[in-house]
Amino acid sequence: MSETPGYPRKAWKEICEGLRETLDLVRAKGPSQIQFWFIALLIGIASGFAALGFRLGIDRLQSFLYGTSDLRHLHTVARELPWFWVLTLPVLGGLAVGIILNWFTPDGRVRSVADVIEGAALNAGRVEKRAGLASAAASLITLSTGGSSGREGPVVHLAAVISTWVSNRLHANGITGRDLLGCAVAAAVSASFNAPIAGALFALEVVLRHFAVHAFAPIAIASVAGTVINRIEFGGVTEFVLAEEGALSFYVELPAFVILGLICGVVAVLLMRTIFMADDFGTWVQQKTKLPPVLRPAVAGFLLGLIAIKFPHIIGVGYETTSSALTGELLLWTAIMYAVVKVVAVSITMAGRMGGGVFSPALMVGALTGLAFGLIATSIFPNVSGTVTLYALAGMGAVAAAVLGAPISTTLIVFELTGDWQTGLAVMVAVSLSTALASRLVDRSFFLTLLERRDVHLAAGPQAYLLATVRVHQCYRAPDAPRAASEKDCRDLISKGVYISPNATLEKAMPMFEKHNLIFIPVVTLREDTGPELYGALFQVDALRVFSRKLAETAAEEHS
Repeated sequence: MSETPGYPRKAWKEICEGLRETLDLVRAKGPSQIQFWFIALLIGIASGFAALGFRLGIDRLQSFLYGTSDLRHLHTVARELPWFWVLTLPVLGGLAVGIILNWFTPDGRVRSVADVIEGAALNAGRVEKRAGLASAAASLITLSTGGSSGREGPVVHLAAVISTWVSNRLHANGITGRDLLGCAVAAAVSASFNAPIAGALFALEVVLRHFAVHAFAPIAIASVAGTVINRIEFGGVTEFVLAEEGALSFYVELPAFVILGLICGVVAVLLMRTIFMADDFGTWVQQKTKLPPVLRPAVAGFLLGLIAIKFPHIIGVGYETTSSALTGELLLWTAIMYAVVKVVAVSITMAGRMGGGVFSPALMVGALTGLAFGLIATSIFPNVSGTVTLYALAGMGAVAAAVLGAPISTTLIVFELTGDWQTGLAVMVAVSLSTALASRLVDRSFFLTLLERRDVHLAAGPQAYLLATVRVHQCYRAPDAPRAASEKDCRDLISKGVYISPNATLEKAMPMFEKHNLIFIPVVTLREDTGPELYGALFQVDALRVFSRKLAETAAEEHS
C-alpha cells in the first residue's frame, strides 16, 4: 500500500512530460506542417476551379456549336442537325488544335496523365507549363467540336501545371513537389467528377504510385476542396442516375461477374492496343504523304465527322450513351455496335493528336460491354440473375480500371458517379479480374504503356526508372580526384569507342559496365575542332552507390 500514493504522482509527471514534448514538437514542426496543409488547400481550390472552368468551358462551347442547352441529350440533338455541320465541326476543331499544338509545344503532342506520372517519378513533381496550357486549350476545343475522348486527362495535367508553378515558387524538393502534385490531381479529379474519395486515391494510386501516410492528409484536404467547388456549382447530384437499384441474386450469380471481368480485361486491352496501332498507322501515313503536322488533327476530325453523321454517340465524353447503358435502354446489338464504333472513334481522336483523355471513353465502352454481357446472361439464366444494369455498372468499372491500372480508385469512382454502394461485391470481382488480366497483356496500364513507347520505363518500378534520374556528371570522378582513373587507360578505352557523355544517365551507363566488363568508363565530350575532351571517369562502384541511395530515399518516402 505504500506504493499507492507515489503512483498517481508518477503518472501525473509522465503525463506532464508527454504534454511538454508534444508542445515542443508542435512548436518545432507544427507550423510548417500546418502551412503545408494550408498550401494544399489553396492548390485544391485553384485546381478545383481550373477543373470546373474546363468543364463549364466545354459545356458552353458545345451548347453554342450544337445548339442545345441540355448536353445530357447531345447525341439526340446531333441526329437532327444538318449532316454537313456535324462533319464540318470536327474538321474546324482539328485545324484549331493543330495550330495551337504546333505553335506552343515542341512536338505537337497533347500532354496528359502519362506526362503527370512521368513528372512525379522523374522530374520532382513538375510538368511542362507552356505545353500543358496549350494541351488544355486544345483538349477543350477537341471535346467541344466532336472529338471522341474524355476530359480527365487534360484536367489532371492542367492541375499539375498549377502545382508545378507553386513548387517552383517554393523551391520545393522532390518529396514536397510530388505531394503538391498529388494534391492538385486529387482536387481536379474530385471537382471534375464529384468524387472526393476516388480523387484522393487516384492521386495516390495512379500518379504518385504509393500510399505514404505523410501524403494522405494534404491530398485529402485538397480533394475535399475540389469536391466542394463542384457541389457549389452542381449540387450533390451524381453524374449518372440509375433507373433501379442493382440486385445481386445471392452468390450463385458471382461466376457470371468473374467471366465478365475477364471479358472486360480483353476489351480494355483491345481498346488500348487499337489506340496505339492507330497512332503508329497515323504516323506512317503522315510520313508517306508528307502531311504537315498541323493538319493531322484536321484529317482525324474529318474521319470523326463522317462517323458522327451515322453514330453521333461518339461525340464528346458520351455521357448520354453511358447513361442509356446503365439504365438498360439499349438493345444487345446496339450496345455491341456502339462499343465497337466508340473504340474506333477514340483511336482516331488519339491518333490524330487531337487531345483528351481515355477515362470517359473507357467508362462508356465498359458500360456497353457490361450491358451486352448482362443481356445475354440474364436471358440464359433468368431465374438466378439480377438486373442487366448491374452488369453494365460492373462492366463500366472493369474496363476503366484495366485501362487506368487503378482498381481501387476506379471502383470507388464508379460508386461515387452512380451513388450505388449496394453492388460492391459484383463490381469488385469484375474489376479485380479485368485489371489482373489486362496488366499481364500491357505494361500495367494505358499510361505506363504509353510511357514505355517513349522509352520511359516506369512500369517495372523504382529499380528500373531511378537510373534515368541521375546524370553521369553528378557522380563521375575528375582526373585530379582521389583514386581517379589514369588518363592512359581512359584514352585506350576511348580509342576502342568505349566512353559516355557527361549528360547521359546511369540508365545508359550501367549496361555498358556489364557489356564490356569494366570498372570505369571514360566521360567524354566530343568536339569537332579538338576531338574528344576527357572530363574524367565514371566508376561502377560510384554509380551503384548513387543508385542505392536513390532506392533508399524512395523507400523512405513511400513508407513515411
